[in-house]
Amino acid sequence: MLVRRCHASRLQKLSKDQTNARMRDLKQTGFTDRLTAQQEAKKALLARFKPKAAAPDPEFEKLAAKRAAEKEAIRQQHELAKAELRREKAEKEAAKLEAQREAEEAVEAERRAARKERKQLTKEEQKAARDARYAARKARSR
Repeated sequence: MLVRRCHASRLQKLSKDQTNARMRDLKQTGFTDRLTAQQEAKKALLARFKPKAAAPDPEFEKLAAKRAAEKEAIRQQHELAKAELRREKAEKEAAKLEAQREAEEAVEAERRAARKERKQLTKEEQKAARDARYAARKARSR
């Protein structure tokens, strides 16, 4: 509570609401004036947080070009590494196919050798074997 002197030297007691009301009246502001003042204060507060336009860096273009060149170099290194991996994979696959083909040829050569061995019996050996079978059959029948 505030105490105020009046003209007649009387003390007058004012409540807090009365004091605020009198202060508003001194400024002579209406409700709309206070609303606009509040909106302006809020805009000013929000403007402090807005990003300010930065001055362009004179080195920006050079740095951007340098970064692009580095990125391109890294990309080329990756491409070379990928190509090397593909080449190694192709070599392994070719070696695998070659080993498989050689194994198949070895099996085929072995089969041919066995067949040739069977056929190498000369006509006489075949005839001798036939005669032996014939003689054995005759011996059984007697």
